[in-house]
Amino acid sequence: MIEGFHHTGIVVRDLEGMVRFYTQVLGLQVLRRIDSVAPPEGDHTGIPGARRQLVFVGFPGDHQIELVHFVDPPARQGYLDKHQLGASHVCFDVKDLRQTYTELQGRGVRFVTEPKFRSYRNGELGIVYAQDPEGNWLEFVQGLH
Repeated sequence: MIEGFHHTGIVVRDLEGMVRFYTQVLGLQVLRRIDSVAPPEGDHTGIPGARRQLVFVGFPGDHQIELVHFVDPPARQGYLDKHQLGASHVCFDVKDLRQTYTELQGRGVRFVTEPKFRSYRNGELGIVYAQDPEGNWLEFVQGLH
């Protein structure tokens, strides 16, 4: 049935600003851009005639993040806090969480806490949460793989 993961979609307000964040700050690559216009009767989103700009970022052959900008109708305001039902996050594996935290903090990334570490599988598991410029939740982990 399910064979793997393809992408995670995030609705964004400032598409180019978010592309800059995910590529220049986090180091992902733009994999493709799509201008998407739904037919008058609607498409898979259930929004008739919706016009969206889509930018997929990530690494070739790996899970991708789809940045979705609704041009018409525009997306509604509002973000979910990390402990609300319906909230979501994107998690990134990192080699050195302390170094990643320091580098990203220097680039202006807002973290919830400092990285937290504990013993895990004969090693160290480290986790920290942050937010992108529009408030979407990001998790960075070291030691899960």
